[in-house]
Amino acid sequence: MYRTHSNGELRLENVGQEVTLAGWVQKTRDKGFMIWVDLRDRYGITQLIFDADRTSKEMVEEAKTLGREFVIQVKGEVIERVSKNKNIPTGEIEILVKELTILNKSKVPPFTIEDETDGGDELRMQYRYLDIRRNPVKNNLIFRSKIAIETRKYLSDEGFIEVETPVLIKSTPEGARDFVVPSRMNEGQFYALPQSPQTFKQLLMVGGLDKYFQIVKCFRDEDLRADRQPEFTQIDCEMAFVEQEDILNTFEGLTRYLLKEVNGVEVDKFPRMTYEEAMKKYGNDKPDIRFGMEFGELNEVAQHKEFGVFNNAELVVGIAVPGAASYTRKEIDKLIEWVKRPQVGALGMVYAKYNEDGTFKSSVDKFYDQEDLAKWAEVTGAKPGDLICVLSGVADKVRTQLSALRMELAERLGLRKPNEFAPLWVVDFPLLEWDEETNRYHAMHHPFTSPKPEDLHLLDTDPGKVRANAYDMVLNGNEIGGGSIRIHDKNTQALMFDHLGFTPEQAKEQFGFLMNAFEYGAPPHGGLAFGLDRLVAILGGQETIRDFIAFPKNNSGRDIMIDAPSKIDDEQLKELCLKLDLK
Repeated sequence: MYRTHSNGELRLENVGQEVTLAGWVQKTRDKGFMIWVDLRDRYGITQLIFDADRTSKEMVEEAKTLGREFVIQVKGEVIERVSKNKNIPTGEIEILVKELTILNKSKVPPFTIEDETDGGDELRMQYRYLDIRRNPVKNNLIFRSKIAIETRKYLSDEGFIEVETPVLIKSTPEGARDFVVPSRMNEGQFYALPQSPQTFKQLLMVGGLDKYFQIVKCFRDEDLRADRQPEFTQIDCEMAFVEQEDILNTFEGLTRYLLKEVNGVEVDKFPRMTYEEAMKKYGNDKPDIRFGMEFGELNEVAQHKEFGVFNNAELVVGIAVPGAASYTRKEIDKLIEWVKRPQVGALGMVYAKYNEDGTFKSSVDKFYDQEDLAKWAEVTGAKPGDLICVLSGVADKVRTQLSALRMELAERLGLRKPNEFAPLWVVDFPLLEWDEETNRYHAMHHPFTSPKPEDLHLLDTDPGKVRANAYDMVLNGNEIGGGSIRIHDKNTQALMFDHLGFTPEQAKEQFGFLMNAFEYGAPPHGGLAFGLDRLVAILGGQETIRDFIAFPKNNSGRDIMIDAPSKIDDEQLKELCLKLDLK
């Protein structure tokens, strides 16, 4: 037996016991005739004492050879510490070591294995197995495990069945690019890794398993934006004989359960907001509603003067920033420079200070009087002491720009508190979106999403106005899950494929198996998938998913620890009937 106890469990009541511990050397303190060693495992730290007067000089000399991260085993007696450490649970005891075994020596680590380390991101990813020994990473992985366990518990209690679906599947043209896998046994043919188990979970509904779930790996070969991974994990769910309300209620329940069981937080309200309302009030479809700063559209109160910038704009829109009227001109100039960055793309920003005395001071006082600015305050909901920030331009672009500004200001003002949770359902998304490059409509979610029955007649005349029977769960300004009621009959699915530009032959080639299944009594069904990585990060009070993944990839999609992706040799290429052309 390597250990009788972990390094986090011994207390004063264990004094006098003979114990065996094992773990990693955190640090040593050498007083010559006496050595103290902090021994660490994933459960905590226990202090060891090597005392020449109570054990042997040889033992003390051997303890002096111990370096950081040596793996050791000790046997000894639990004794009460003279100088107690109230900062750790084991701080009232220590182990008087009688036997020491060095199980494995360690090189000097490339960074310190401490909560606050001197290692940068790339270095720690290269030595991720060392990084995992650090409490922040270790605790994040334990936290992720707890959420996965509680998710399984909740869904199982709700009658869901966990079913694994294939990882080697057929490549389809919709969505992001697929990762493809050559088949040695089928020359010139390829599998794809699933972007989601979408068609399989629909087939499970046809198969009569009316409540399915899976915690599943998914893959997308897309250019990585900030905080994305090429492989990610979904809590994937599907239900048969349900309407949208059934699904929303079920997964509201799961979210409430996780918040309570994992975070100890009770959430009463799950407000619902249409996509159109979210875009109008917040400029994006995943608004953070922990704070205000709703958009105020100012066209009616700002386009009646001789200010051409506003008069020529499709939309003039502003927000009231709480307490920011005290900003200096230098601070406001920096804010203007921030919105003019290429990442945001605004041409400038107009501002108006709503002073505590009820007067206004703006950057456009030449064009607008106090009465005009009072109307701006009314529309944006500004109060004395607030700063009104106004952008103008093409409606879609200016909403996106103001949304970015709203989030940046909330971050600066400390309004995005990680221990507050504000969930939201966004519903009634557009079914289709126009793509300028391909000059055709694409499915906003995927081609199996059902249109709202009352909008079906618009598919031929005004497809852009057709709403989807789709919904997203938003938490603290992040989309943590989304889904839809699916199309479950062959004719509607064929109509959808037609509007997405598929010929009947292409639709049959790509999705014939699903179309055929719909001819054998497919039930009405729908579902939802939570992004587990994002959900765990937000519940953990953070927004970086990489910190909650055991072995993440960097922003180039590389695993720098194992050096992947990597080349394969010519013999493998020949076996797979592949030839590289890298010109």
